[in-house]
Amino acid sequence: MLDVLVVGLTGGIGAGKSTVAQLLAGRGAHVVDADRIAREVVEPGGAAYAAVVERFGSGVVGPDGALDRAALAGIVFGDPQARADLEAITHPAIQAAMAERMLARADTDDVVVLDIPLLKARREHMAGVIVVDVPEEVAVARLVGQRGFAEEDARARIAAQIGREERRAIADVVIDNSGDRSHLEAEVDRAWDWIERLRQAPAT
Repeated sequence: MLDVLVVGLTGGIGAGKSTVAQLLAGRGAHVVDADRIAREVVEPGGAAYAAVVERFGSGVVGPDGALDRAALAGIVFGDPQARADLEAITHPAIQAAMAERMLARADTDDVVVLDIPLLKARREHMAGVIVVDVPEEVAVARLVGQRGFAEEDARARIAAQIGREERRAIADVVIDNSGDRSHLEAEVDRAWDWIERLRQAPAT
C-alpha cells in the first residue's frame, strides 16, 4: 500500500494559486506544477516541441530556436480549433510528466500537491481538491495592477476559463484569497489542517 497523499490544487487566473502552492510547499508539501511542466514539454527537445512546430509552423519559433510563446498565444487564443489542436499535443505530454513525478514519490508518506490550472473534476488518485478563489473584480485588479494586463485582456482571459461556481463545486476546501497576506496564511493553515486530517484518517 502506498502512503503518499495526493491533493489537487486549482484556481482561476489572478486568484493567487501559485502563491498558495508556495505556502503549501513551505508547510511540507511536494508541489508538482502543471504550468511549469507545460513550459518544459515545449522547450526544444521537449516531448511536445516538434509536434507543436509541425502544427503551427516556423512562425512560432524564435531566433534562438525556442517557441515564441506570445506568437503561439496570439494564434490559439482566438481560434478554438487551434487551441484544441495545441491541447491535443501538449496535454498528454504534460499528464505523462506529472504522472512520472507523482510516481517518484509513490513509496513515501509525502503530501503531493498537483497544481493544475484547468482542473475540472477530482481525479481517481486524488484524496481531495483545494480551490483558490477570489471575486472576478479582485482577479481583474490584480492582473492589471500586478501583471500589466489591459483590463479587456484580463476579462477575456478570465471568461475563457471555467467559471468560479464550477471550480468551487469540485472543492473539498476553498481558500479565499481576497484579503491580505495574513488572511491568506490563515486560510492556508486551515487547508493544511484538512490535509493533516486526511493523512491521519484510516485507509478505506
